[in-house]
Amino acid sequence: MARPKLRVRIISWDEVVNWVLSLADVIKASSWKPDVIIASARGGYVPARLLGDALGVGELLSLQITHWAESTVLTGKTVIRNPYNVKLKGKRALLVDDIIDTGLTVLTAREFIVREWEPDELRVAVISWVSSLAKVKPDYYLEDLREREWDWYLYPWKRVDDIASLIARIFREDERARSRVVVFRELEELFVEWYGIHPSAFGRYWELALERVISVGLVHRVPEGLVLVNPIAPVTPL
Repeated sequence: MARPKLRVRIISWDEVVNWVLSLADVIKASSWKPDVIIASARGGYVPARLLGDALGVGELLSLQITHWAESTVLTGKTVIRNPYNVKLKGKRALLVDDIIDTGLTVLTAREFIVREWEPDELRVAVISWVSSLAKVKPDYYLEDLREREWDWYLYPWKRVDDIASLIARIFREDERARSRVVVFRELEELFVEWYGIHPSAFGRYWELALERVISVGLVHRVPEGLVLVNPIAPVTPL
């Protein structure tokens, strides 16, 4: 079998807990402790809650940053969704996310928090950092993904979204999927070819992801399988 275009690795809950506890050790070693933890929603929800437990920080806030979309095409812009105001003067704050790849999400969140919430100090912690892509370096991280071969981490809390995105990429970029009806068995075979993992490993998440790409109008379900709605437009389901 040819080398996958992007290898997908399923991350278990136990792995997440162990990674976050190790990240907490990194933070403790710096002799710095936040007064409040801010989850970068949505990927930072779980790591932020676990970090609060490990660091003994009870105050937890969240801020959701989303990518701006024109029609169905994502742009490079990020915006704060449902911004609100809280004052953090006199407090040290820690912004937490699961990963920094481009860094746009963290940059947007950090600028907003510093300007609007005014903490005395703001630091950033993530599980993974892609230093070769990121526009910002976190203060704390567990691993730099540039130092090893890239895998797509399929975290437990966003499996439907991520699997749907991976399916969408096949329909956008693979002519075998763009030009005709793709029966379900063929889609599974394409998924293995692209990502090196069979959809059966996802359990119920696979069907939920198929429902997602159908519900957002990327593809239509026909008796034989799925067909791309618009073979010309580079659409995304998320």
